[in-house]
Amino acid sequence: MIHSSYFRRKSQLYLIFSQVYCTSLRVVNHVRVRRAQRDWSQAELARRLGVSRQSVNSIETGRHDPSLPVALKLARLFGARVEELFSLEEDGGAEWEGMENYAGAYERETDPGVSPSPV
Repeated sequence: MIHSSYFRRKSQLYLIFSQVYCTSLRVVNHVRVRRAQRDWSQAELARRLGVSRQSVNSIETGRHDPSLPVALKLARLFGARVEELFSLEEDGGAEWEGMENYAGAYERETDPGVSPSPV
């Protein structure tokens, strides 16, 4: 018989590994392309958004993601939907199946009394 603590521990492991997997997503943006199409400088776009030129540069280079209000202002300025300016892409993260195998191995390693679960 398997104790409820086994399931609790297993769900905690999956939660941890799913968070690791989700962090392998990155935001891709097309702000620089849209700005260049309008022949605006970073300073001009910053003025229109009410932010610093450095903020625009950080958004364009992907160092920082814009806040929701700034993302909405960008979409309005460029006459686009937010989804057209920003999208999520996988950044070479591990496959979920690999995570399951790793979680099972970790579980057996930390608690030898746990019988291996089929993966």
